[in-house]
Amino acid sequence: MRRSATSAAKSKASWPKDLATVAAAASIVLVGRSSLADHYHVPSGSMLPTVVEDDHILVNKAAYGLRVPFSQVKVTEFEGPARGDVVVLESPETGIVLLKRVVAIPGDEILVTDGQLHLNGNPVAVQKVENELREALGSGHAVLLNNGGGPDFGPVKLPVDQYLVLGDNRGNSRDGRYFGLVQRKAILGKATGILVRKGSLTWISLD
Repeated sequence: MRRSATSAAKSKASWPKDLATVAAAASIVLVGRSSLADHYHVPSGSMLPTVVEDDHILVNKAAYGLRVPFSQVKVTEFEGPARGDVVVLESPETGIVLLKRVVAIPGDEILVTDGQLHLNGNPVAVQKVENELREALGSGHAVLLNNGGGPDFGPVKLPVDQYLVLGDNRGNSRDGRYFGLVQRKAILGKATGILVRKGSLTWISLD
């Protein structure tokens, strides 16, 4: 009886410590997700065929610099984003987090006609490889040019800290052709790979 009372007293005394441990662990996770790495659930088909609806994407939030947790305040900046990077960003229209591809960086002159890019006066090659179209931007990636490729854009020369982002599904993507250029501070991180597709764990690199 005395032992049970002692155990109960110890248990009662230890719960604040246990709660503090759980709170500290949760804080570490939240800070890590805010500043270092996170995942993104894809709600639409605007990045088809590269990324499909309901994919889960791993995002490197430290790819382009370090931020104060839960803010856009930069501690330090790294190089990038680069042409061809798949990024998560805050929409200038709604503030909603989007997944798009960087197609032009500061100093570039960009023109988009029928979904195809003209970069610094030269067309970016799009070739049919087997059953898909591949665009020679960055390391190369698949694109869709259905529905006329979407609205045209430019020509415009990008100023400092401004980027143009598009969806790979050019004919069905609300992107920079609608909401304009995005500031570097609005780009939250680099999408490095697909973690989950059709409910199954996988790894498909986006680099």
